[in-house]
Amino acid sequence: MGIDFISIHEGVDTSTPNGRLVFGIFASIAEFERELIRDRVRSGMAAAKAKGKRVGRPRVAVDVRRIESLRRQGRSWAEITRETGISKGTAQRAHANGLPKTLVVGTSPSA
Repeated sequence: MGIDFISIHEGVDTSTPNGRLVFGIFASIAEFERELIRDRVRSGMAAAKAKGKRVGRPRVAVDVRRIESLRRQGRSWAEITRETGISKGTAQRAHANGLPKTLVVGTSPSA
């Protein structure tokens, strides 16, 4: 595209061979640092799992029967979310699938 990066403060000018070298070194160092962070996060998550801690988004308690009952009564999704305290998406997923991906209260897991 013919675009060059020139940083006056750092003295990097990608229109010159030296500037491209320095820019490439900076990019390599940034990529290396990102990989180190990624490895530390993964090992931290593995250590937490090994200690029995649950990793990830917290589960939401969903009463599928209650949602189904409220929908049969003609309640809107806004009314259901206000009454149950769960998000619209979670309520709709529970209604559509019968069993959401989250913890289900009031139904058997074998359903």
